[in-house]
Amino acid sequence: MTAEDRRSDVECAPSDRLYSYDLAPTKKDGRRWGAYNVFTLWANDVHSLGNYAFAIGLFALGLNVWGILAAFALASVLLFLLLTLSGYMGHKAGVPFPVMSRIAFGTKGAQLPAAVRGIVAIAWFGIQTYLASAVLNTLLVAMFPALAPLRDREVLGLSLLGWITFLALWAVQVLIVSYGMHVIRRYMAIAAPTTLITMCGLAIWMFARADFSLSLSTAQPLTGGAMWLQVLEGAALWVVIYGTFVLNFCDFTRSAKSRRSIVRGNLVGIPVNMLFFAAIVVVLSGAQFKLDGRVITSPTDIVQTIPNMVLLAVASVALIILTIAVNLLANFVAPIYVLVNLFPRYLNFRRAGLVSAIIGLVILPWNLYDSPVVVNYFLGGLGALLGPLFGVIMADYWLLRRTRVNVPDLYTEDAGGEYHYRRGYNPKAVWAFLPAAAIAVVVALVPAFGAASGFSWFIGAALGAIIYAVISDRHLDGQDVDGEAIAVAAE
Repeated sequence: MTAEDRRSDVECAPSDRLYSYDLAPTKKDGRRWGAYNVFTLWANDVHSLGNYAFAIGLFALGLNVWGILAAFALASVLLFLLLTLSGYMGHKAGVPFPVMSRIAFGTKGAQLPAAVRGIVAIAWFGIQTYLASAVLNTLLVAMFPALAPLRDREVLGLSLLGWITFLALWAVQVLIVSYGMHVIRRYMAIAAPTTLITMCGLAIWMFARADFSLSLSTAQPLTGGAMWLQVLEGAALWVVIYGTFVLNFCDFTRSAKSRRSIVRGNLVGIPVNMLFFAAIVVVLSGAQFKLDGRVITSPTDIVQTIPNMVLLAVASVALIILTIAVNLLANFVAPIYVLVNLFPRYLNFRRAGLVSAIIGLVILPWNLYDSPVVVNYFLGGLGALLGPLFGVIMADYWLLRRTRVNVPDLYTEDAGGEYHYRRGYNPKAVWAFLPAAAIAVVVALVPAFGAASGFSWFIGAALGAIIYAVISDRHLDGQDVDGEAIAVAAE
């Protein structure tokens, strides 16, 4: 048998330990994610409650209105570039993140970056569901005061009413995911305008309450070098928040119609939408400070002051819809593909979604959220690992391979496969990742490096990319082969 014949056999017979319907590349014809669908990812995710809390925190730290806008303008440019590069990878190969990771880390080594991404996502899935349930708790007690006693009895650290609302929202998300990516796409399309209209309406209402004027800063605003350092740190931390998304953006762009749809969706969804988000933050925080000199911590602080019960219900439901959308995007899809990648013979998209949700429940996420040690050190440390992973994967794809991908070889265990490396592991990717990750975690968590902690993701990404580029073969002779022969229809 000739080498060409052997290669053909490998391409036509992917391993059932690496290939399944959910892990397979998507056919180029029939991809349905257009610019609007890409935009809705960001229209939902950017306006999350956690993001508002972070952005309003910049006002509390002393940044004035213009400083906040400058931080988000810088961050949005960086994110647009990073997410477009990541999105192009998904569009070309048509594969989810765990499979994309095989290019740099090997067919077995890819479990490392996938596992890190999945653990972070599952923890935050539970936490975000808990935060949404807290909003629903407040709404239900406001509408039905007789439910208030259910808040006084606790089981495993959560009130009875908390359990009811948490499980209800948990079940809604499991139901949505059980129908696959096409239903998630439709939910995003509905949730995005709901979110934008609600937050815009809330900002206008606050602006009117403050007699159409704002406080441009707190009583003791930062100035000079301290202000610009905070601007840079704010921009860097905003990028860190999306450190998870820049890794697995290909989970969504594998169904994108074209590169143009990715660029257009990102352009409106990131720079334009993020500046719109920053403007809402400025209005909410500035108006509240003008009214009573108080710095709010979240839009929920304002929603709870709405005097009209109907408007309170509408705003609360909109925040719940938003939080579910964010959870589906950032914290549910990623671990599903991770689990399918681990057990392709036994799990499909629906089953993996249920397993992921059950894990997110049994870890009792409200206890994680209430523990600064867990949030800051465990989740913060894992988050610091995402930068080095991104650096290695991007350097391998863009600098060394120059976008050449042999898609069929991503699914073969044959020793002659391009991504088999050494028994399925690429030692050079691991050697580049480990020191970069160690430095990133130290910078992120050790108090002595507090001044640089906000830049840990960038430090880790840069070190990972540089080390990998130095120790790897600078002239990889990779093949560029599409995966149409083993592709499935895109959802």
